[in-house]
Amino acid sequence: RIADEVEKFFGKKASKGVNPDEVVAIGAAIQGGVLSGDVKDVLLLDVTPLSLGIETMGGVLTKLIESNTTIPTKKSQVFSTAADSQPSVEIHVLQGERAMAADNKTIGRFHLDGIPPAPRGVPQIEVTFDIDANGIIKVSATDKGTGKSHDIRIEASSGLTAEEIEKMKKDAEANADADKIAKERAEKLNEADSMIFQTESQLKELGSKLADDHKVAVEYALTELRMAHQSQDIPAIQTALDNINAAWKTATEAMYAQGEQGQQAAPQQEQSQGDNVEDVEFEEVK
Repeated sequence: RIADEVEKFFGKKASKGVNPDEVVAIGAAIQGGVLSGDVKDVLLLDVTPLSLGIETMGGVLTKLIESNTTIPTKKSQVFSTAADSQPSVEIHVLQGERAMAADNKTIGRFHLDGIPPAPRGVPQIEVTFDIDANGIIKVSATDKGTGKSHDIRIEASSGLTAEEIEKMKKDAEANADADKIAKERAEKLNEADSMIFQTESQLKELGSKLADDHKVAVEYALTELRMAHQSQDIPAIQTALDNINAAWKTATEAMYAQGEQGQQAAPQQEQSQGDNVEDVEFEEVK
């Protein structure tokens, strides 16, 4: 019955002429021959036993290299700061399959200092995982603006037995639903934090151009969002996000409509001054 299901799934007839015990023994013999140098025409490819990544905002594990990735391998991803004028970032390196950083195994930590003062989200920090054929991991962080970089070398990338690795994988499977909820909660809190920051910045920039009643509506929705975020009430956060988006939509539509009316009311004689109009390039907004 099992063989029939396997054949149906893969669309190929199962080979029944192989003894599983012999296969394991032959594989071990080939591995020993390769390591001793007696076998030279066989290429053995190792893989990462667990996923590798770093802790990001909200305590989430952001994976850069998935488990079972063939090595050597290299992967980079750009991150940014979570606060204004943040002078340094901590790179917390982890391995595991759980959604939240605290539930995985720490294999290294380091700091990238000397980030120039800038608003949150502006600095670009490129984090790179580089694993060589021996399984040695080099994790680096580079400030793309200044070129400043720092890295660590992790030789015992796992430090775990096969049984411990298997247990971590089974734990991840058993906690998949709970991890999904925890990650979604963290992401919603991050979304609220980002919206608060963006709204505060936009009010400073556009506040004087908004109608008073529209500005008050945005400010009220912002206060609601701050309170919901502080209490970490996820349903209230979603409601506040919907309200602030609706308030911004109404406010900006009115602002642009007023701008168009102002342009239409311009004196017609300005249209005759075409010889003095300078051509400018416009960048497409995506």
